[in-house]
Amino acid sequence: MGLEDEIQDHRARCQPHLLTLRMIARSEAAMVQPLQIVAEITEATGAILDCAARVIAEVTRGITVVGMFLRVRLNRLAAAAEDAIAAAQAEDFARMRHHLRRFEALTSAMWTVQDEVYDPRPARRPVPRLARPAQ
Repeated sequence: MGLEDEIQDHRARCQPHLLTLRMIARSEAAMVQPLQIVAEITEATGAILDCAARVIAEVTRGITVVGMFLRVRLNRLAAAAEDAIAAAQAEDFARMRHHLRRFEALTSAMWTVQDEVYDPRPARRPVPRLARPAQ
């Protein structure tokens, strides 16, 4: 299995967890079962953070600047997870929803960066402009 396949495999394993978080963010069920919601958020964000850390380790082998940049992104993602969990524990569901949406956006942004760092396709070269004909 190549690196591109491994990255896609990690992301595929994250999708059910992202869907769980999306459902929690859109649901009113949190009002009824706050302890279960805290557990589900903790489990889902933990799984996504684990997958993200593994992908970062794979993608950035030997690329220290990129690795440092992605680790900062991972720290921001972890902070968003902690904020969502804390809000759920405090039963502040509006704030929890905000942090879950932030977590999802940060996950998407990290994947975009990873795609740019590891792009198995050949480098894109700009297309030269055609010279204007002399008049």
